[in-house]
Amino acid sequence: MTEPLGSVCLVLHGHLPYVLHHGAQPHGEAWLYEAAAETYLPLLDVIGELVLHKARPALTIGLTPILLEQLADDYFKSGFVDYLNERRQRAADDRRAFVQGGNVDLAPLAERWEQWYATQLETFEKIRRDIPAQFAAHARAGHIQILTSNATHAYMPLLLNDQSIAAQMSCGVATSEKQLGQKSQGMWLPECAYRPATDQWTVPPFINDPRPRPGLEKFIAAAGVNHFFVDAHMLKNGLPLGLIESGKFRPLGETQLYWDHRRGWKNPLEPVGVVSKPHAPDCYAFARHPQISEQVWSGWIGYPGGREYLEFHKKHGPAGLRYWKITDNKSDLGAKLPYKPDDIAGKIYEHAHHYCNLVRETLREYRQATGRPGTVVAPFDAELFGHWWFEGPRFLRDVLFNFNNMPEVNLTTAQAALEAKPPDKVMRLPEGSWGEGGDHQVWMNDKVKWMWEVEYRAENQMLAQLKKLPWQTKPQVKAMLERAGRQLFLLQSSDWPFVIHSGGAVDYGIQRFSGHATQFNRAIDIADTVAAGRKLSSVQQIEIQDMDAHDTAFSEIDLNWWS
Repeated sequence: MTEPLGSVCLVLHGHLPYVLHHGAQPHGEAWLYEAAAETYLPLLDVIGELVLHKARPALTIGLTPILLEQLADDYFKSGFVDYLNERRQRAADDRRAFVQGGNVDLAPLAERWEQWYATQLETFEKIRRDIPAQFAAHARAGHIQILTSNATHAYMPLLLNDQSIAAQMSCGVATSEKQLGQKSQGMWLPECAYRPATDQWTVPPFINDPRPRPGLEKFIAAAGVNHFFVDAHMLKNGLPLGLIESGKFRPLGETQLYWDHRRGWKNPLEPVGVVSKPHAPDCYAFARHPQISEQVWSGWIGYPGGREYLEFHKKHGPAGLRYWKITDNKSDLGAKLPYKPDDIAGKIYEHAHHYCNLVRETLREYRQATGRPGTVVAPFDAELFGHWWFEGPRFLRDVLFNFNNMPEVNLTTAQAALEAKPPDKVMRLPEGSWGEGGDHQVWMNDKVKWMWEVEYRAENQMLAQLKKLPWQTKPQVKAMLERAGRQLFLLQSSDWPFVIHSGGAVDYGIQRFSGHATQFNRAIDIADTVAAGRKLSSVQQIEIQDMDAHDTAFSEIDLNWWS
């Protein structure tokens, strides 16, 4: 039997901000319905097909707590059924219009869409409208690993107070366990953003209050998590601190880096223990492999840009269906040609085999250079597969089947990789993210600086109210501060500054952040009123009803999370 050259770990990060009850088209609930139809259900189909054929999917899948909360909500479930029926009807209407207009190219495509949405609806009903339960069942059976995250995808290196980081982590881990029925040993750091310990934290330019801060690895380990993921540049620019030999930490000799070349220092194929100062690590980091990852996610040089694949941006009318292929990823939308489904299978076969061979050769080269089995880690936004790249789930299915039949490569989850080959290197990682520039610039810049000023005031106000108000003895005060905590979580989402910076949904991002900031202030004011024994005004009563109607995530807020 051929000994594996190393392992490959495919990581899919599933996340959407809280959009239920906050608009539909073009931004809002449509994001969630599209992702459920085009990514989450197809992913379950891929996993199920591999299991049916006695192949192991071995995917590492992140499902953020705020995503799980939405997928488990009855409002989503009924709305998703309505969405699928609307899409199916739209396809039927398109088909009739194309037939009447003599459009022989698009009419069959409309019929395919009609059948596709009918199949998605059938699948959703078959699993009793419970997407999280299906992922959880596959995790319990050992088919996949599920990652947790913090509560609302907050950008943790820039949060002002340690209590806010702890609260986000505690809520996230508790929510994942509640929705999945099991604890997650790994987590997805939002935006792969990490910060080590520092004696003088001064990142925000408008905070003139340098202070010592612990590294994020402390909060991760305290939440019961033992691994996370970072971008490759953070490993490359990290500081080696020691080795783990015979289960014990040994500080790195001053000259060892100069002669210990076969150890694989700073190589993305080697996970490392993460510490801020020399000692044994409590958690570990996997680094994204740049070339292996870019080959899939890039629409310019990667597979999704193939001319045969479905064009994402061109739709038949506002919020319509897609009937055209990429044709040329540099051409304008008017030059796109009709999609040809019969051309897809061969292209997916070609791309899947090319990808698997690329992984194998990467591992072979590393093995030859170091004598060590490496672990290729390829993390992607889950929504790339199916939503952005319609054929992505089929590509993923072929890749997984190929790896199952490739003895030189061990397909594995992150946790299994840690257990099979415990990391022997310990490093201090630099501050950074997987965003543009590798730093915080996407989430802290002149366009969004004002958001952080608001967020920091809210953080401080939350902590001050928890100290001042008698929430332990007055249930009404406690209930209002729980509402304030929920709004604080929701306004802390990294998605709001991202969509503003990227220009993808500027108005929506401003509206959502400002709305949660306003609701937070209202909850704090009402908590003051209740604590003072004053009667609530009719306006305040309506404000409470409005909060409860629009923001239903995290029904069990624990104020001790901020202690």
